[in-house]
Amino acid sequence: MLKKGSKIDIINELGKTNSMEGAKAVFKQSMDDVQLERILKINLPEVLKKIADSIVLCNPSFVFINTGSPEDREFIKNLALEKNEESPLAMEGHTIHFDLAQEQGRIVDRTYYIANPEDQVSSLANRMDRPSALEEVRANMTDIMKGMTMIVGFYMRGPVGSPVSNPALEITSSAYVSHSAELLYRNAYSDFNKEVESLGHFFTNIHSQGLNRPEDLPNARVFMDRKYKTTYSWNCTYAGNTLLLKKGNHRFAVDKAVYENPGKELSEHMFITGIHGPDDRVTWFAGAAPSGCGKTTTAMAGNVFIGDDLAQMWIAEDGSIRSVNPECGIFGIVENVNLEGDPLLMQILRQPGHEVIWSNVLIDEKKVPHWVGNNEEHPDKGFNFQGDWHKGKTDENGKPVPMSHPNSRCTLSSDCLETYSPQAENPEGALTRVFTYSGRDADTMPPVWVAKNSDAGVVIGACIVSAATATEVGVTGVKRAPWANAPFIPGALGDYMKAQFNFFGSKKIKKEYRPVMAGLNYFLTKKARGGESSTLLGEKKDVKVWLSWLERYAHDEIEYISTPIGNLPKYDDLKLLFKQVIDKDYTKELYTKQFSLYLDNIIKRIELQHDAYAREEGIPQILFDILAEQKTKLSALKDVHGSIITPDKLIN
Repeated sequence: MLKKGSKIDIINELGKTNSMEGAKAVFKQSMDDVQLERILKINLPEVLKKIADSIVLCNPSFVFINTGSPEDREFIKNLALEKNEESPLAMEGHTIHFDLAQEQGRIVDRTYYIANPEDQVSSLANRMDRPSALEEVRANMTDIMKGMTMIVGFYMRGPVGSPVSNPALEITSSAYVSHSAELLYRNAYSDFNKEVESLGHFFTNIHSQGLNRPEDLPNARVFMDRKYKTTYSWNCTYAGNTLLLKKGNHRFAVDKAVYENPGKELSEHMFITGIHGPDDRVTWFAGAAPSGCGKTTTAMAGNVFIGDDLAQMWIAEDGSIRSVNPECGIFGIVENVNLEGDPLLMQILRQPGHEVIWSNVLIDEKKVPHWVGNNEEHPDKGFNFQGDWHKGKTDENGKPVPMSHPNSRCTLSSDCLETYSPQAENPEGALTRVFTYSGRDADTMPPVWVAKNSDAGVVIGACIVSAATATEVGVTGVKRAPWANAPFIPGALGDYMKAQFNFFGSKKIKKEYRPVMAGLNYFLTKKARGGESSTLLGEKKDVKVWLSWLERYAHDEIEYISTPIGNLPKYDDLKLLFKQVIDKDYTKELYTKQFSLYLDNIIKRIELQHDAYAREEGIPQILFDILAEQKTKLSALKDVHGSIITPDKLIN
């Protein structure tokens, strides 16, 4: 039926705008004089055709072109309030948004890549053929904005002028989505022509929440068309499904790195933060962790902050690795955010003077937000993501309804933070020396270990293991989480892994800039090390010490213990850093529990990874070689020392 096959751009097939003149005709029919003047300052035919096609398909009653001016931002925020997508709170500048009770995370089961028969798609993702996707979009998005306002925004995912930034359109009927975009991304209306012409591409995102009814959620979808770098989303409101500039476009950026610039560029699910060393030296870190696994907390543990979620990186002409944050804001989980562990973030959340969009927390009668784990006095009743709430409330199955959802969020601009670095807007990026990989590992790996070389570092990233978190709907249990990026890798895992080996092992990286690649794990429990409690073996704030140790390691200022899994800290160095960095006494007993190698657990973990990757096509052989070498050496240690080996024995 579809003779054009893989060449069909779905939005153009449905909108049928094939020329600049055709686009202008659509604009004249659907916009007032003010909006028409604004849109015609964009002189890029392909951009204008995408916008016109979206108008034809979605059929809004009014189109608003967002220039990013203070007046436009105020219009969008007021529209969100008028539509009850957000409600004002007691603190000036704070609003609350509630997603549907059944949509509190990414709808992984309803998210698809639009794929042609010849396309390779990650084994961890869903695919849909192009003809079926075309009919789904036609059936669900035709007239979906009838009676609504379409907001068109022009953004840069990264600083203007950076070689790895990505221009993107956000087209939505949700004022909440547009309001969030204004806090999280750089409005680039005035630079859009220049940036698209310079970089040679742009992303397109089309979303509508529809009627926002629970009964429509089974038909909610998120589609990603890799060929035409376009996302489609309907009948959903959670930002992870609707703010397509975020994880939707992150997928396109991963594709760009893997297939267009392999070995030269990466797009990662990583924070970027700076750690002070001696004499206020700043060493820049980038670190991967699955959502809900402490990535924001780790980013905030730095002395200077750039980002908490995503990183674009490349090998610069000086032979260093440079990183920029595609975002300029934070969409952070608030559960367990408290004054002890997150003082900088709490300062923003509890003191006036900042703009914050809350989502899915409890709002008390005084319009003050509350959430689980904030270590504050809690109200006995209020209103949350599922309606009226009172202490002791249970659902239809008798299960307690929490005060706030585990995936409750706060959205704010990064420049609210005292530690936000001007380096974040530098198009040349931050010179990045250390890369960390972490998940939720309760019983196996030590708090920190360093790969012996870049290939072994890539393997650490490939072997992240984590517990499923509240960020994903329909996902449970313990799972592999390669690079904490697997849900956002569109193509074959083997292709992505090859790009990782080629990038970090590139001969273009100068010796003095060779990356330190390390594993982090601060989810070890007391029970896993001989105790009875499932509480953490250590404290949340200890991560500052692990990062400080890595900072010294990057500058060859510290000794280490060599082991088959990588290099471990020595006790005396950690004892000193604990006192210097967080003024805490660190006992030899705790050190021994944290850094002893429980060989059976580690070997089992290696076997899990080997068997899982053996089922994938195209995995580089070097991964299996490194895993096999580690297993052989660990088994030899077990033969001599038994199943548990302490750091003292490793030294000897």
